[in-house]
Amino acid sequence: MKAIKIGNKVEIYNDTVQTFDVLPPKTYAVKFEKMSGFYLEECADIRVSEGKVYGGQLEKAQKVIKTYQRFERNLGVILSGDKGIGKSLFARLLSVQAVTQGIPVLVVERYVSGIASYLARIDQRVMLIFDEFDKTFGGVKPPDGAQEPQTEMLGLFDGLSTGKKLFVITCNEIRNLNDCIINRPGRFHYHFRFDYPSEGEIRSYLMDKLEQAHYDEINTIVEFSRKVDLNYDCLRAIALEVNSGEKFSIAIQDLNILNLAQDEYDLAMHFQGGRVIGTQGIGIDFFSQDEKTVTISEDNYHEIINVHFYTRDCEYDIQNKYAVIPAQKLRLTYDEDYDRELVKQMKALVPDYLIIKKVRDKNLHYAV
Repeated sequence: MKAIKIGNKVEIYNDTVQTFDVLPPKTYAVKFEKMSGFYLEECADIRVSEGKVYGGQLEKAQKVIKTYQRFERNLGVILSGDKGIGKSLFARLLSVQAVTQGIPVLVVERYVSGIASYLARIDQRVMLIFDEFDKTFGGVKPPDGAQEPQTEMLGLFDGLSTGKKLFVITCNEIRNLNDCIINRPGRFHYHFRFDYPSEGEIRSYLMDKLEQAHYDEINTIVEFSRKVDLNYDCLRAIALEVNSGEKFSIAIQDLNILNLAQDEYDLAMHFQGGRVIGTQGIGIDFFSQDEKTVTISEDNYHEIINVHFYTRDCEYDIQNKYAVIPAQKLRLTYDEDYDRELVKQMKALVPDYLIIKKVRDKNLHYAV
Protein backbone atom coordinates (compact mmCIF):
# COMPACT_ATOMS: atom_id res chain seq x y z
CA MET A 1 0.00 0.00 0.00
CA LYS A 2 1.07 3.57 -0.68
CA ALA A 3 -0.37 6.65 1.04
CA ILE A 4 0.05 9.90 -0.89
CA LYS A 5 -0.62 13.21 0.90
CA ILE A 6 -1.43 16.32 -1.13
CA GLY A 7 -2.07 19.25 1.19
CA ASN A 8 -4.44 17.87 3.82
CA LYS A 9 -5.80 15.20 1.51
CA VAL A 10 -4.47 11.65 1.73
CA GLU A 11 -5.08 9.12 -1.06
CA ILE A 12 -4.50 5.37 -0.79
CA TYR A 13 -2.90 3.54 -3.74
CA ASN A 14 -1.50 0.06 -4.32
CA ASP A 15 2.21 -0.79 -4.45
CA THR A 16 2.52 -0.02 -8.18
CA VAL A 17 2.63 3.72 -7.40
CA GLN A 18 5.74 5.50 -8.63
CA THR A 19 6.72 9.10 -8.04
CA PHE A 20 8.83 11.33 -10.30
CA ASP A 21 10.28 14.78 -9.82
CA VAL A 22 9.57 15.44 -13.51
CA LEU A 23 7.62 13.61 -16.17
CA PRO A 24 9.79 11.03 -17.97
CA PRO A 25 10.25 11.77 -21.71
CA LYS A 26 7.38 9.67 -23.03
CA THR A 27 4.07 10.26 -24.79
CA TYR A 28 0.95 10.94 -22.72
CA ALA A 29 -2.71 11.57 -23.51
CA VAL A 30 -4.52 14.21 -21.44
CA LYS A 31 -7.65 12.57 -20.03
CA PHE A 32 -10.58 13.67 -17.87
CA GLU A 33 -13.06 11.86 -15.64
CA LYS A 34 -15.88 13.60 -13.82
CA MET A 35 -15.14 11.96 -10.48
CA SER A 36 -11.35 12.33 -10.47
CA GLY A 37 -10.67 15.24 -12.85
CA PHE A 38 -7.70 15.55 -15.23
CA TYR A 39 -4.89 13.02 -15.46
CA LEU A 40 -2.22 11.81 -17.89
CA GLU A 41 -2.36 8.38 -19.47
CA GLU A 42 0.93 6.98 -20.76
CA CYS A 43 0.74 5.92 -24.41
CA ALA A 44 2.94 4.01 -26.78
CA ASP A 45 5.69 6.27 -28.08
CA ILE A 46 4.84 8.07 -31.29
CA ARG A 47 6.78 6.67 -34.23
CA VAL A 48 7.32 7.65 -37.85
CA SER A 49 6.87 4.55 -39.95
CA GLU A 50 7.39 6.26 -43.31
CA GLY A 51 10.82 5.36 -44.67
CA LYS A 52 11.23 8.67 -46.49
CA VAL A 53 9.73 12.03 -45.56
CA TYR A 54 8.88 14.40 -48.43
CA GLY A 55 8.67 18.18 -48.67
CA GLY A 56 11.51 19.13 -46.31
CA GLN A 57 9.49 18.29 -43.20
CA LEU A 58 12.36 16.70 -41.28
CA GLU A 59 14.49 19.83 -41.63
CA LYS A 60 11.62 22.04 -40.45
CA ALA A 61 10.97 19.78 -37.45
CA GLN A 62 14.63 20.06 -36.47
CA LYS A 63 14.38 23.85 -36.92
CA VAL A 64 11.45 24.00 -34.46
CA ILE A 65 13.30 22.00 -31.79
CA LYS A 66 16.42 24.14 -32.25
CA THR A 67 14.40 27.35 -31.86
CA TYR A 68 12.60 25.96 -28.80
CA GLN A 69 15.94 25.21 -27.15
CA ARG A 70 17.01 28.84 -27.77
CA PHE A 71 13.76 30.40 -26.54
CA GLU A 72 13.48 31.51 -22.93
CA ARG A 73 9.69 31.34 -23.12
CA ASN A 74 6.97 29.23 -24.67
CA LEU A 75 7.11 28.49 -28.39
CA GLY A 76 3.95 28.03 -30.47
CA VAL A 77 3.66 26.29 -33.85
CA ILE A 78 0.60 26.23 -36.15
CA LEU A 79 0.29 23.48 -38.77
CA SER A 80 -2.51 24.29 -41.22
CA GLY A 81 -3.82 22.84 -44.46
CA ASP A 82 -6.27 20.31 -45.85
CA LYS A 83 -6.51 16.75 -44.59
CA GLY A 84 -4.00 14.14 -45.63
CA ILE A 85 -1.16 16.45 -46.74
CA GLY A 86 1.34 15.99 -43.93
CA LYS A 87 0.28 17.92 -40.81
CA SER A 88 -0.01 14.83 -38.60
CA LEU A 89 3.23 13.41 -40.00
CA PHE A 90 5.00 16.66 -39.14
CA ALA A 91 3.56 16.56 -35.61
CA ARG A 92 4.85 12.99 -35.24
CA LEU A 93 8.29 14.05 -36.47
CA LEU A 94 8.31 16.84 -33.89
CA SER A 95 7.24 14.38 -31.19
CA VAL A 96 10.08 12.00 -31.98
CA GLN A 97 12.55 14.90 -31.94
CA ALA A 98 11.16 16.15 -28.61
CA VAL A 99 11.34 12.79 -26.82
CA THR A 100 14.89 12.32 -28.12
CA GLN A 101 15.74 15.67 -26.49
CA GLY A 102 14.19 14.51 -23.18
CA ILE A 103 10.95 16.46 -23.62
CA PRO A 104 7.66 14.65 -22.75
CA VAL A 105 4.85 14.88 -25.31
CA LEU A 106 1.26 15.49 -24.17
CA VAL A 107 -1.56 14.92 -26.68
CA VAL A 108 -4.75 16.92 -26.06
CA GLU A 109 -7.63 15.27 -27.91
CA ARG A 110 -10.63 17.26 -26.63
CA TYR A 111 -11.68 20.37 -24.78
CA VAL A 112 -12.87 20.21 -21.17
CA SER A 113 -13.51 23.37 -19.18
CA GLY A 114 -10.56 24.04 -16.89
CA ILE A 115 -8.00 22.25 -19.06
CA ALA A 116 -5.86 25.39 -19.45
CA SER A 117 -5.42 25.67 -15.67
CA TYR A 118 -4.49 21.99 -15.44
CA LEU A 119 -1.86 22.22 -18.19
CA ALA A 120 -0.47 25.43 -16.67
CA ARG A 121 0.41 23.52 -13.48
CA ILE A 122 2.90 21.31 -15.35
CA ASP A 123 6.12 22.98 -14.25
CA GLN A 124 8.66 21.61 -16.73
CA ARG A 125 9.53 21.51 -20.41
CA VAL A 126 6.79 19.68 -22.32
CA MET A 127 5.43 19.57 -25.84
CA LEU A 128 1.64 19.79 -26.14
CA ILE A 129 -0.13 18.70 -29.34
CA PHE A 130 -3.66 19.93 -30.04
CA ASP A 131 -4.84 17.95 -33.07
CA GLU A 132 -7.55 19.62 -35.22
CA PHE A 133 -7.65 22.54 -32.80
CA ASP A 134 -10.12 24.38 -35.03
CA LYS A 135 -12.67 21.61 -34.35
CA THR A 136 -11.88 20.38 -30.83
CA PHE A 137 -11.58 23.91 -29.43
CA GLY A 138 -13.23 26.03 -32.10
CA GLY A 139 -16.51 24.19 -32.56
CA VAL A 140 -17.35 23.58 -28.89
CA LYS A 141 -19.98 25.45 -26.92
CA PRO A 142 -18.62 26.35 -23.46
CA PRO A 143 -20.62 25.76 -20.27
CA ASP A 144 -22.84 28.63 -19.14
CA GLY A 145 -20.74 31.47 -17.79
CA ALA A 146 -17.46 29.94 -19.04
CA GLN A 147 -15.06 31.49 -21.53
CA GLU A 148 -15.02 30.47 -25.18
CA PRO A 149 -12.59 27.48 -25.36
CA GLN A 150 -9.94 29.16 -27.53
CA THR A 151 -10.07 32.31 -25.38
CA GLU A 152 -9.52 30.18 -22.28
CA MET A 153 -6.28 28.88 -23.79
CA LEU A 154 -4.76 32.29 -24.58
CA GLY A 155 -3.30 32.77 -21.10
CA LEU A 156 -1.60 29.40 -21.36
CA PHE A 157 -0.22 30.21 -24.81
CA ASP A 158 1.01 33.61 -23.60
CA GLY A 159 3.55 31.96 -21.34
CA LEU A 160 2.22 33.26 -18.05
CA SER A 161 2.33 29.75 -16.62
CA THR A 162 5.40 28.03 -15.19
CA GLY A 163 7.56 25.72 -17.27
CA LYS A 164 8.66 26.36 -20.84
CA LYS A 165 6.22 24.68 -23.21
CA LEU A 166 6.15 23.87 -26.91
CA PHE A 167 2.61 24.22 -28.24
CA VAL A 168 1.71 22.57 -31.56
CA ILE A 169 -1.77 22.96 -33.02
CA THR A 170 -3.00 21.44 -36.27
CA CYS A 171 -6.00 22.85 -38.09
CA ASN A 172 -7.78 22.32 -41.39
CA GLU A 173 -9.52 25.71 -41.58
CA ILE A 174 -7.50 28.63 -40.25
CA ARG A 175 -10.55 30.90 -40.40
CA ASN A 176 -11.91 28.95 -37.45
CA LEU A 177 -8.96 29.97 -35.29
CA ASN A 178 -9.27 32.80 -32.79
CA ASP A 179 -8.10 36.19 -34.13
CA CYS A 180 -5.69 36.34 -31.18
CA ILE A 181 -3.86 33.29 -32.52
CA ILE A 182 -3.42 34.14 -36.21
CA ASN A 183 -0.81 36.84 -36.97
CA ARG A 184 0.40 36.76 -33.37
CA PRO A 185 4.01 35.51 -33.55
CA GLY A 186 4.39 36.37 -29.88
CA ARG A 187 2.07 33.46 -29.14
CA PHE A 188 2.71 31.26 -32.17
CA HIS A 189 6.12 31.92 -33.63
CA TYR A 190 5.78 29.56 -36.60
CA HIS A 191 2.94 28.89 -39.01
CA PHE A 192 3.72 26.08 -41.43
CA ARG A 193 1.21 25.97 -44.27
CA PHE A 194 0.91 22.53 -45.87
CA ASP A 195 -0.04 22.45 -49.53
CA TYR A 196 -0.72 19.57 -51.89
CA PRO A 197 2.44 17.91 -53.19
CA SER A 198 3.96 19.52 -56.24
CA GLU A 199 4.44 17.76 -59.53
CA GLY A 200 8.09 17.07 -58.63
CA GLU A 201 7.18 15.67 -55.20
CA ILE A 202 4.51 13.42 -56.71
CA ARG A 203 6.96 12.13 -59.30
CA SER A 204 9.57 11.48 -56.60
CA TYR A 205 7.01 9.70 -54.42
CA LEU A 206 5.85 7.46 -57.28
CA MET A 207 9.43 6.62 -58.26
CA ASP A 208 9.99 5.44 -54.68
CA LYS A 209 6.70 3.59 -54.16
CA LEU A 210 5.94 2.05 -57.56
CA GLU A 211 7.63 -1.08 -58.78
CA GLN A 212 9.81 -0.35 -61.79
CA ALA A 213 7.53 -2.41 -64.03
CA HIS A 214 4.82 0.24 -63.51
CA TYR A 215 6.89 3.36 -64.13
CA ASP A 216 5.02 3.85 -67.42
CA GLU A 217 2.00 4.93 -65.34
CA ILE A 218 3.80 7.84 -63.67
CA ASN A 219 3.16 10.47 -66.35
CA THR A 220 -0.53 9.55 -66.44
CA ILE A 221 -0.83 9.91 -62.65
CA VAL A 222 1.10 13.20 -62.67
CA GLU A 223 -1.16 14.57 -65.41
CA PHE A 224 -4.22 13.51 -63.39
CA SER A 225 -2.80 15.26 -60.30
CA ARG A 226 -2.77 18.57 -62.20
CA LYS A 227 -6.54 18.26 -62.61
CA VAL A 228 -7.32 16.91 -59.14
CA ASP A 229 -5.47 17.79 -55.94
CA LEU A 230 -3.98 14.55 -54.61
CA ASN A 231 -2.72 14.30 -51.04
CA TYR A 232 -0.31 11.66 -49.80
CA ASP A 233 -3.17 9.43 -48.65
CA CYS A 234 -4.45 9.38 -52.24
CA LEU A 235 -0.98 8.71 -53.66
CA ARG A 236 -0.42 5.85 -51.22
CA ALA A 237 -3.70 4.23 -52.30
CA ILE A 238 -2.93 4.74 -56.00
CA ALA A 239 0.54 3.21 -55.66
CA LEU A 240 -0.91 0.16 -53.89
CA GLU A 241 -3.45 -0.47 -56.65
CA VAL A 242 -1.01 0.08 -59.52
CA ASN A 243 1.58 -2.21 -57.88
CA SER A 244 -1.09 -4.91 -57.77
CA GLY A 245 -1.07 -4.88 -61.59
CA GLU A 246 -4.12 -2.69 -62.28
CA LYS A 247 -3.92 0.18 -64.74
CA PHE A 248 -4.33 3.60 -63.13
CA SER A 249 -7.26 4.47 -65.42
CA ILE A 250 -9.14 1.44 -64.03
CA ALA A 251 -8.00 1.77 -60.41
CA ILE A 252 -9.14 5.39 -60.07
CA GLN A 253 -12.73 4.35 -60.82
CA ASP A 254 -12.86 2.20 -57.67
CA LEU A 255 -10.80 4.24 -55.21
CA ASN A 256 -12.36 6.58 -52.66
CA ILE A 257 -11.10 9.59 -54.65
CA LEU A 258 -14.21 11.34 -55.92
CA ASN A 259 -14.95 14.28 -58.19
CA LEU A 260 -16.80 16.49 -55.68
CA ALA A 261 -15.37 19.94 -56.44
CA GLN A 262 -15.43 22.14 -59.52
CA ASP A 263 -12.01 23.78 -59.58
CA GLU A 264 -11.28 27.16 -61.13
CA TYR A 265 -9.03 27.78 -64.11
CA ASP A 266 -7.54 30.68 -66.06
CA LEU A 267 -7.96 30.36 -69.84
CA ALA A 268 -5.85 32.05 -72.51
CA MET A 269 -6.75 31.81 -76.21
CA HIS A 270 -3.61 32.26 -78.30
CA PHE A 271 -3.99 33.48 -81.88
CA GLN A 272 -1.47 33.43 -84.70
CA GLY A 273 0.66 36.56 -84.63
CA GLY A 274 0.96 36.52 -80.83
CA ARG A 275 -2.36 38.02 -79.73
CA VAL A 276 -3.81 36.52 -76.53
CA ILE A 277 -7.38 36.91 -75.26
CA GLY A 278 -8.58 35.14 -72.12
CA THR A 279 -10.60 34.98 -68.94
CA GLN A 280 -9.93 34.07 -65.32
CA GLY A 281 -11.46 32.05 -62.49
CA ILE A 282 -13.72 29.86 -64.60
CA GLY A 283 -15.16 26.72 -63.01
CA ILE A 284 -14.53 23.64 -65.15
CA ASP A 285 -15.38 20.02 -64.43
CA PHE A 286 -12.55 18.19 -66.19
CA PHE A 287 -14.31 14.86 -65.87
CA SER A 288 -17.55 15.79 -67.59
CA GLN A 289 -17.90 14.59 -71.17
CA ASP A 290 -20.07 17.56 -72.18
CA GLU A 291 -18.84 20.33 -74.44
CA LYS A 292 -17.63 23.38 -72.52
CA THR A 293 -18.30 26.96 -73.60
CA VAL A 294 -16.26 29.88 -72.28
CA THR A 295 -16.56 33.53 -73.24
CA ILE A 296 -13.27 35.41 -73.50
CA SER A 297 -12.48 39.11 -73.58
CA GLU A 298 -9.44 41.39 -73.79
CA ASP A 299 -10.87 44.01 -71.46
CA ASN A 300 -13.47 42.09 -69.39
CA TYR A 301 -16.11 44.08 -71.27
CA HIS A 302 -16.24 43.30 -74.98
CA GLU A 303 -17.23 39.64 -74.65
CA ILE A 304 -17.47 38.74 -78.31
CA ILE A 305 -15.70 35.38 -78.68
CA ASN A 306 -17.11 32.10 -77.33
CA VAL A 307 -14.68 29.17 -77.24
CA HIS A 308 -16.20 25.67 -77.36
CA PHE A 309 -14.12 22.61 -76.43
CA TYR A 310 -14.05 19.17 -74.84
CA THR A 311 -11.70 18.58 -71.91
CA ARG A 312 -10.88 15.13 -73.28
CA ASP A 313 -8.94 16.94 -76.03
CA CYS A 314 -6.52 18.49 -73.50
CA GLU A 315 -2.86 17.64 -73.81
CA TYR A 316 -1.08 18.31 -70.52
CA ASP A 317 2.21 20.18 -70.79
CA ILE A 318 4.12 18.78 -67.80
CA GLN A 319 7.02 21.24 -68.11
CA ASN A 320 4.82 24.37 -68.17
CA LYS A 321 2.14 22.91 -65.86
CA TYR A 322 -0.93 23.66 -67.93
CA ALA A 323 -3.30 21.93 -70.35
CA VAL A 324 -3.27 22.77 -74.06
CA ILE A 325 -5.95 22.24 -76.72
CA PRO A 326 -4.81 22.75 -80.33
CA ALA A 327 -6.82 24.96 -82.69
CA GLN A 328 -8.19 22.07 -84.72
CA LYS A 329 -9.99 20.77 -81.60
CA LEU A 330 -11.62 24.15 -80.84
CA ARG A 331 -14.80 25.76 -82.13
CA LEU A 332 -15.21 29.55 -82.00
CA THR A 333 -18.50 31.44 -82.27
CA TYR A 334 -19.12 35.19 -82.03
CA ASP A 335 -21.72 37.50 -80.52
CA GLU A 336 -23.15 39.03 -83.69
CA ASP A 337 -25.07 41.67 -81.68
CA TYR A 338 -21.86 43.55 -80.90
CA ASP A 339 -20.45 46.35 -82.99
CA ARG A 340 -19.98 44.98 -86.49
CA GLU A 341 -16.47 46.33 -86.84
CA LEU A 342 -15.33 44.73 -83.56
CA VAL A 343 -16.91 41.41 -84.50
CA LYS A 344 -15.19 41.58 -87.90
CA GLN A 345 -11.82 42.19 -86.19
CA MET A 346 -12.33 39.20 -83.89
CA LYS A 347 -13.35 36.92 -86.77
CA ALA A 348 -10.16 37.89 -88.61
CA LEU A 349 -8.02 36.38 -85.82
CA VAL A 350 -6.70 32.89 -86.60
CA PRO A 351 -6.76 30.60 -83.51
CA ASP A 352 -3.55 28.78 -82.58
CA TYR A 353 -4.18 27.01 -79.26
CA LEU A 354 -6.00 27.32 -75.92
CA ILE A 355 -4.18 27.17 -72.57
CA ILE A 356 -6.05 26.08 -69.42
CA LYS A 357 -4.19 26.64 -66.16
CA LYS A 358 -5.50 25.70 -62.73
CA VAL A 359 -5.90 28.53 -60.21
CA ARG A 360 -3.96 27.70 -57.08
CA ASP A 361 -4.92 28.94 -53.61
CA LYS A 362 -3.41 32.21 -52.46
CA ASN A 363 -0.09 31.81 -50.68
CA LEU A 364 -0.79 32.84 -47.09
CA HIS A 365 2.80 33.79 -46.38
CA TYR A 366 4.45 36.90 -47.76
CA ALA A 367 6.95 36.62 -50.60
CA VAL A 368 9.86 39.02 -50.10
